[in-house]
Amino acid sequence: MEHKKTAVIIGAGTAGLTAAYELLQKSDIRPIVLEADTMVGGIAKTVSYMGNHLDMGGHRFFSKSDEVIDWWLHFLPMEGSEDDFGNMREADDIDRIMMVRHRVSRIFFLRKFFAYPISLQWETIHNLGILRMLRIGFSYLKYMVHPIKPERSLEDFFINRFGKELYETFFKDYTAKVWGIPCNQIETDWGAQRVKGLSIMGTVKHAILQFFHKSYSLRQKEVETSLIEQFLYPKYGPGQMWQTVADTIVEQGGIIRLNCRVDKIEYENNKVKGVWIEDAETGSAYIPTEYIISTMPVKNLIRAMGDTVPKDVRRVSEGLIYRDFMTAGLLVKRLQIREKDGQLVRDNWIYIQERDVKIGRLQILNNWSPYMVADCSKVWLGLEYFCNEGDSLWNMEDKDFAAFAAGELAKIGIIDTADVCDSTVVRVPKAYPAYFGTYKEMDTVRNFTDPITNLYLIGRNGMHRYNNMDHSMLTAMEAVKNIVNGAAGKENIWNVNVEEEYHEEVK
Repeated sequence: MEHKKTAVIIGAGTAGLTAAYELLQKSDIRPIVLEADTMVGGIAKTVSYMGNHLDMGGHRFFSKSDEVIDWWLHFLPMEGSEDDFGNMREADDIDRIMMVRHRVSRIFFLRKFFAYPISLQWETIHNLGILRMLRIGFSYLKYMVHPIKPERSLEDFFINRFGKELYETFFKDYTAKVWGIPCNQIETDWGAQRVKGLSIMGTVKHAILQFFHKSYSLRQKEVETSLIEQFLYPKYGPGQMWQTVADTIVEQGGIIRLNCRVDKIEYENNKVKGVWIEDAETGSAYIPTEYIISTMPVKNLIRAMGDTVPKDVRRVSEGLIYRDFMTAGLLVKRLQIREKDGQLVRDNWIYIQERDVKIGRLQILNNWSPYMVADCSKVWLGLEYFCNEGDSLWNMEDKDFAAFAAGELAKIGIIDTADVCDSTVVRVPKAYPAYFGTYKEMDTVRNFTDPITNLYLIGRNGMHRYNNMDHSMLTAMEAVKNIVNGAAGKENIWNVNVEEEYHEEVK
């Protein structure tokens, strides 16, 4: 197809690459994707180290959108058919494939395992004790009858759905570990987007239904996402999907430039004219464009637009806060914790709620895909830490951070540091847009950017919204529909992950 126009897409993550591919399929617009990192995928990239593959955060490929599921399967087909979703096997001789994985995740607290989401199993009752369980039950009933109104914070949101006792046991400290501030300083919007459909009653209902009906389906729109028990996963991690998409974009005439930062955005009369870039290889350059689709952090976008941006918009954008993310990949000979039959623990990830360590979550990457680890006789771990760019964790030397992380796992009895064979460290800046700071005033920014006719904000950081992978893709699809159809409004983009059917789990 002859390309008569161009669209600059800032960011080669899930949203940016989806937008680029959709433009190539549905228009004669050539996408030019500009990515500051040295690889594609954004937070859904897969980092390889000595033949082992590290997933940045654990990405389950599940969506309540048929359009997204079909999109994924176009690039990496399933082995077998959807009708056989619950019974498929891995294939050693097929590289480009979506594997079916059984979801297991638990909470590690009091040096014991608890089901996630918390459920009324004998293990839970035994680990917490009868007295604490009674307090949890009475507290839940109290707030069912007399909920906090209005809900002014994430703390109120959790208490209304789980009761104060369960909130203080399992949610309060872990959420503060994730965000670095107490729940009572975080907006309720975070809960509404991430866990709206989850509650004690919903968990009990799901458990009862599963007892009588054990079939699985790829398209479980009626099931709360936190309770879904099977999902798809690329053989070599999520980055395999996004590298495949990137290769296809280039094959079809699109352009992807890595190690390329957008420094300045030129606009006038509510229309973007072009962008100034700094390319690691070629230096500074100007790229004119008919459209610009941005997934870059809102703070960086407004800075790039210069001093002509109204002061109030600049004030709000500068007050937006992000939480950064570090992963230590540890290759170990064995774990100190095992299943009752002596086998490797089954968990995809383990939420570490112990208060005497900083680690937030532990991935057992062997259980995401056996192909994530080069030597299956060893265990490949991803230790996830939430931090702020420039703080003491972020500034540690890699070897020191890896040793610190291994020491924390040893402290809580999960590994012996003598069993660590190798390690690597990956930092991801601005991984999580925060629901505090000036977040409540985000409409001030939106009221400035929406009228810019050829500028589209999409994705997690582009919209300062804690979207999951499929939500980010849907915002890209909606933006491309607007471009192709010449639609002026952008409400359809902002409405993604507002309707209840799109809600996802905490991640």
